[in-house]
Amino acid sequence: MKGPLPPEEFLLKETSPAIAGAGVTGDKLTSTYDLVEQMHYLYVRVVKAKDLPGKEVSGSCDPYVEVKLGNYKGTTRHFENTTNPEWNQVFAFSKDRIQASVVEIMVKDKDDFIGRVAFDLNEVPKRVPPDSPLAPQWYRLEDRKADKAKGELMLAVWMGTQGDEAFPEAWHSDAAAVSGDAVTNIRSKVYLSPKLWYVRVNVIEAQDLVLGHDKARFPEVYVKVMLGNQSLRTRISQSKSLNPMWNEDLLFVAAEPFEEPLMLSVEDRVGPGKDEVLGRCMVPNLQYVQRRLDHRPVNTKWYNLEKYVIIDGEPKKEPKFASRIHLRICLDGGYHVLDESTHYSSDLRATAKPLWKPSIGVLELGILSAQGLMPMKTKDGRGTTDAYCVSKYGQKWVRTRTIIDSFNPKWNEQYTWEVYDPCTVVTIGVFDNAHLHGNGGAKDSRIGKVRVRLSTLEAGRVYTHSYPLIVLHPSGVKKMGEVHLAVRFTCSSWINMLHMYSQPLLPKMHYIHPLSVVQLDSLRLQATQIVSMRLSRAEPPLRKEVVEYMLDVDSHMWSMRRSKANFFRIMNVLSGLLSVWRWFDQTCLWKNPISTVLIHILFVILVLYPELILPTIFLYLFLIGIWHYRWRPRHPPHMDTRLSHADFAHPDELDEEFDTFPTSRGSDLVRMRYDRLRSIAGRIQTVVGDLATQGERFRSLLSWRDPRATALFTAFCLLAAIVLYVTPFKIVALTYGIFLLRHPRFRQKLPATPVNFFRRLPTRADSML
Repeated sequence: MKGPLPPEEFLLKETSPAIAGAGVTGDKLTSTYDLVEQMHYLYVRVVKAKDLPGKEVSGSCDPYVEVKLGNYKGTTRHFENTTNPEWNQVFAFSKDRIQASVVEIMVKDKDDFIGRVAFDLNEVPKRVPPDSPLAPQWYRLEDRKADKAKGELMLAVWMGTQGDEAFPEAWHSDAAAVSGDAVTNIRSKVYLSPKLWYVRVNVIEAQDLVLGHDKARFPEVYVKVMLGNQSLRTRISQSKSLNPMWNEDLLFVAAEPFEEPLMLSVEDRVGPGKDEVLGRCMVPNLQYVQRRLDHRPVNTKWYNLEKYVIIDGEPKKEPKFASRIHLRICLDGGYHVLDESTHYSSDLRATAKPLWKPSIGVLELGILSAQGLMPMKTKDGRGTTDAYCVSKYGQKWVRTRTIIDSFNPKWNEQYTWEVYDPCTVVTIGVFDNAHLHGNGGAKDSRIGKVRVRLSTLEAGRVYTHSYPLIVLHPSGVKKMGEVHLAVRFTCSSWINMLHMYSQPLLPKMHYIHPLSVVQLDSLRLQATQIVSMRLSRAEPPLRKEVVEYMLDVDSHMWSMRRSKANFFRIMNVLSGLLSVWRWFDQTCLWKNPISTVLIHILFVILVLYPELILPTIFLYLFLIGIWHYRWRPRHPPHMDTRLSHADFAHPDELDEEFDTFPTSRGSDLVRMRYDRLRSIAGRIQTVVGDLATQGERFRSLLSWRDPRATALFTAFCLLAAIVLYVTPFKIVALTYGIFLLRHPRFRQKLPATPVNFFRRLPTRADSML
């Protein structure tokens, strides 16, 4: 059941960019950069200077270098009081914007001119990787009249492309307006997610606890465990004694390098809301905790509990204290720590590297450009956008450089990932950089994102498409522009890849010792917080709002729109079964006599030769698959506004979806939404009750709740057993099939006798309050 197509602006568009990987003729960059268009740059590497002249009066020199090409001008760092400075900085000028024939490299002392070196652009050599870097050379400085001046400057000047290793760290002419520390915020970078572990703390027992004031009472003891900002506690021990037992597992998420200690405290519930600490212990470094790869238990260990008493207003360790606690602590490397939704996860490997399977291929992504971006902020009275891309697959995140003040930015950057499972998803997001002018508290705005599932790609084919960037706002769905991507999945081992389809999706520990849904949700929240915190500390930082958007942190929140979309997804799945049922009903009603006669003949053949049933079914499925091959999808999937029910969502539903948790809306609005939710929940409650009713009717067939109905059913079972025992099965099946396919002349519109009997069976609904 396919719904109407989304509007044309929300559709995927196939493109034909001038890239070498797509078979476009021309100057191929290298095999490493064949999914992007070539962008040519003039590179100037300023290494160092020597023997610079000092001022006539003071003899000091505060040098810096200014690289000038037409209207573009870049400067190095300033040094103080040195005649032999060393900069080692690279400047990149886009060839498309060059409006001069000479590049000037001038050495200045504050505002005083010392000397210069000039190059005619027609004489600059061209370099294409994998050529070795061009060796810098010493050049004698000249004055403005081209006469020799005092001092020398070490330089390298060449024409190259974005494939040059100097490109990521270079100063770019199209970002000349950005200066100071903000330059680091616009550079392209590769990040790695921290290696995440599940920390399992098995609290077994405690011994020789010492109570506080009331020693005659039965203690209600539990253990509280803290790791960073994560805090869990055991249940209160059933053995209310000074030697309590729990044998309870608590799970946490930790990231390498391990920074926070594991803190445990044994506490006694002395009253409502009042707890007394009986002792504490600490595991200072998880690095030395035993690691396990499977379900076999690790060694246990006794830890001494320390108690602090208040002496002169300061907590001090009590010297004579003999309580201890029995723990089993380990790092569970057999699990995959989920920091993404399992529906579109990019990595499914276990934490422990010895459990990794060999890679099955390589994913290559060319981030070409974006078109028609919307203005995301206002500068000097006009709208502007400073866009960059972030892509995540596995533990590797990549960030392109920021293109300043452009609604049609061109990145042309290519990245590569190893693939270990074809049933994974790569996510590409586009953001607006809000930190170019020292806006410390600002957040990078989301422009949109794209997901591409690798299993939907043909191996070796280059997919070049323009994907719509669609974002849901409280005012409705909005297209923010388009991002142009080139994607290629190359398989290195077909056998290993096909073998992956027979393997469990997650590591085996998820099935041998499964975690509950509540545990997984809580652990995923902790994992995303750790990942976002670590990446926000990088330089340049991958900010918290960017990481959370890429990881879909809020995907578990209630949304009326999403609930409707999922309901219609279920209906779409069930529509195939409903179509088969309608076809069978029409066959039974002889709507098409020829088709019904053919079904009769096929049915008789299958009953007389039952060994043909399974081969016939599988042959039919094979023919359907071959028939559908002609209409197989030729493009990767993309964000679908109709499927998401985003284009016709009610404004109040969207406002509810974007509401904070807990809510920040007024009481009247919250009451209205609560009543609406109760109405929907009432319908769901009715459906669930109906399902329970049908199940209870099945159980009541033999429960003697209705003695007459059970007697009739048991008598029928005895009669059916005798008839089926003496009658060949083929005759029974043939008779029942012909009766089921009988002509409408021999039918009546009333329900069948078995249906009437079943509907009269008792249920437990009578006992419901």
